[in-house]
Amino acid sequence: MNRILIADDNDANRELLEAYLVGVDCELETAVDGQDTLDKVASFKPDLVLLDVMMPKLSGFEVCKRLKDSPEFRRVMVLMVTALNELGDHERAVAAGTDDFLSKPVNKIELLKRVEIMLKLKGTEDELERLRQYIQEMEEQRK
Repeated sequence: MNRILIADDNDANRELLEAYLVGVDCELETAVDGQDTLDKVASFKPDLVLLDVMMPKLSGFEVCKRLKDSPEFRRVMVLMVTALNELGDHERAVAAGTDDFLSKPVNKIELLKRVEIMLKLKGTEDELERLRQYIQEMEEQRK
């Protein structure tokens, strides 16, 4: 079962995203600031993080950069969900390593479609990684 972490310091935003994702077959967890997000990623091991940008302790940009720089967590998909909509903000998100972004207020249909696509992509990447490891193991046995 897929795991999704919703990271937003605003209670109403977290609750809205949770309500939108009710029909998605997944486990949900929430985080309330940047550091909490990193801690929850380490313990919950999500496939996808819905990440607010403007949060206390660490910004979403910093959280995303740390995840993507980490060998253990770089394959976690990150969908930044933000009220920021300037071109420079999108450039910072891409530079931090985000896989996609949505502007607030979030459209439910758009969110659900992006989540579906990102979870399919994550599943494909995971399967590809398993196949790479299998091939590597077979090559090592042949030697």
